[in-house]
Amino acid sequence: HLPIAVGVDLPEAVEQAHAAGIRVVAADVDGTDFLASRDLLAEPTAWLFGNEARGLEEDALSHADLSLRLPIYGKAESLNLATAASVCLYETAFAQRSALA
Repeated sequence: HLPIAVGVDLPEAVEQAHAAGIRVVAADVDGTDFLASRDLLAEPTAWLFGNEARGLEEDALSHADLSLRLPIYGKAESLNLATAASVCLYETAFAQRSALA
């Protein structure tokens, strides 16, 4: 497991994740539909989440292996960051547990 740290150099953190065999996924409104990519989450995965209002900056997105978006139904434009992160992390844990079964 990689430690969680605030203020670390993103390229260095991504390099460490890759060296540990971890895929880096960005949560992004313009990403691929999350539901179509669930199988990818069965592998070790680290997530990048951006600012609630603006999302991830292009520089941060460029370091991710792929970008995924949560589909939103109805009139809401997006989920708040805490909710979106919870869904992404839960689905990742579920996919990884299912892969072990």
